[in-house]
Amino acid sequence: QVQLVESGGGLVQPGGSLSLSCGASGRFVSIYAMGWYRQAPGKQRELVAIIINSGRTNYTDSVRGRFTISRDNAKNTVSLRMNSLKPEDTAVYYCKAEALVAYGPRYYWGQGTQVTVSS
Repeated sequence: QVQLVESGGGLVQPGGSLSLSCGASGRFVSIYAMGWYRQAPGKQRELVAIIINSGRTNYTDSVRGRFTISRDNAKNTVSLRMNSLKPEDTAVYYCKAEALVAYGPRYYWGQGTQVTVSS
């Protein structure tokens, strides 16, 4: 009922920057929260950053100060600006949304976009 599509992944050098975007489409009443998770090979999926509809944000410690999450509520999009990238940031980045649909609140995931930080 809700589709999330990520874009902006790619290959960057350490210290470089990259921006990710995610747009929500489908049939929903509203989106309460949107965020980004990532999963590196052999590792568990972890929270990167999340933003709720009030604008309040939360970041995992490893990216705080380097990454910035933003949201356009009118367009139902969320972006992640990643600066000072490190090799350990390499992962598949997934967009996540908590949306209110006809049945109630539900969680949805995008298909993921690869971010590789390497020289």
